[in-house]
Amino acid sequence: MKKFSIVIAGGGSTFTPGIVLMLLDNLDKFPIRQIKFYDNLEERQNHVASACEILLKERAPEINFVATTDPETAFTDVDFVMAHIRVGLYAMREKDEKIPLKYGVVGQETCGPGGIAYGMRSIGGVLELVDYMEKYSPDAWMLNYSNPAAIVAEATRKLRPESKIINICDMPVGIEERMAHSIGLNSRKEMEVRYYGLNHFGWWTDIRDKEGNDLMPQIKAHVKDHGYSLPEEIEESQHTDASWMHTFAKAKEVYALDPDTLPNTYLKYYFYPQDEVAHANPEFTRANEVMAGREKHVFSECDRIAEAGTAEGTSLEVDEHASYIVDLARAIAYNTHERMLLIVPNEGAIVNFDETAMVEVPCVVGSNGPEPLTQGKIPRFQKGLMEQQVAVEKLVVEAWAEKSYQKLYQALALSRIVPNARIAKELLDDLIEANKEFWPELS
Repeated sequence: MKKFSIVIAGGGSTFTPGIVLMLLDNLDKFPIRQIKFYDNLEERQNHVASACEILLKERAPEINFVATTDPETAFTDVDFVMAHIRVGLYAMREKDEKIPLKYGVVGQETCGPGGIAYGMRSIGGVLELVDYMEKYSPDAWMLNYSNPAAIVAEATRKLRPESKIINICDMPVGIEERMAHSIGLNSRKEMEVRYYGLNHFGWWTDIRDKEGNDLMPQIKAHVKDHGYSLPEEIEESQHTDASWMHTFAKAKEVYALDPDTLPNTYLKYYFYPQDEVAHANPEFTRANEVMAGREKHVFSECDRIAEAGTAEGTSLEVDEHASYIVDLARAIAYNTHERMLLIVPNEGAIVNFDETAMVEVPCVVGSNGPEPLTQGKIPRFQKGLMEQQVAVEKLVVEAWAEKSYQKLYQALALSRIVPNARIAKELLDDLIEANKEFWPELS
């Protein structure tokens, strides 16, 4: 059986050890001969790489391990690029969250002004990875889960239309796990879903078990009363901070807008932005939570492993809900025709919607990539919301490509989260100042 070579782009990420542990857990399904780490920040990557090297030696010594900042070394002889980069790190995420709050506007990493700012930083970084892959391993596939996925996906569609990149998000995976547990199933894999939307902006329309029984009434009954909160909270360290508990409970109010469907949790930012601002602490945002929590834990644990020379008894955790990445890689490698929610060009998947929009819909995945499943026509309510949001995303990508101040101003003014055009302009000028090192110069 063929063994695969993988490069994890964003080797210094706090999620990297969990991804490595998850890959090790799945070697029977997805055999690996080589794991490489690539990052442009050597010192940060070294913390993670030193620990992961020990981990691999102890648990899978046959896997060759390389950590590098050299693109040629990283991208030569690879089958898959697993990309989760964060341009500007958490320091810039903190600004994405805090600058909008000064104006009474939601500060969030993928929605509204914060998402737009992060998108403007991410586009160049992801395109650079695509170009390295195509230069050094032209037959490889990139599985991209770098945020903000919607803007990054639109940028790759428009600016690298021939590239072998699949954009994917773990949020629906996490919500589906909660749905499954709320009605007594063991796993989301016992469900088959229909869903449509944009990334972080979508709705489930049909959920059945493998025998074809309709599970929607049961799940809706739970969501109507509890949102996606669970009586006994699932142990899922990434998504159980106080801010996530609030998010899962808030789905109850989002659901009330359209009880025919089940909503993605991120819609709360668009429907109830004032509640999110009221709930936010402008001195200590989600970025601070992550820096004080997961980032601190992961780096100190990696340093401890490196010093001890062994990963015995480590508190690093398998990123179990990232196993969808293995499912996706397997589907391509072995032509499994797995059904997965992916971000793909619409091209008729949603019949009454922009052909060129990057939509999130169920796809059947094989060795030639994803084939979207038609979701038919969508109702006016969702269509109206999606038209507005996809226009924001397209304007951001055009602004980046054309270095256009005007288009970015329009994108911010069009965002549902920004109350008016005056605030959009003030916000934009503040964000330009904060992102000088990372954005193209706009004129």
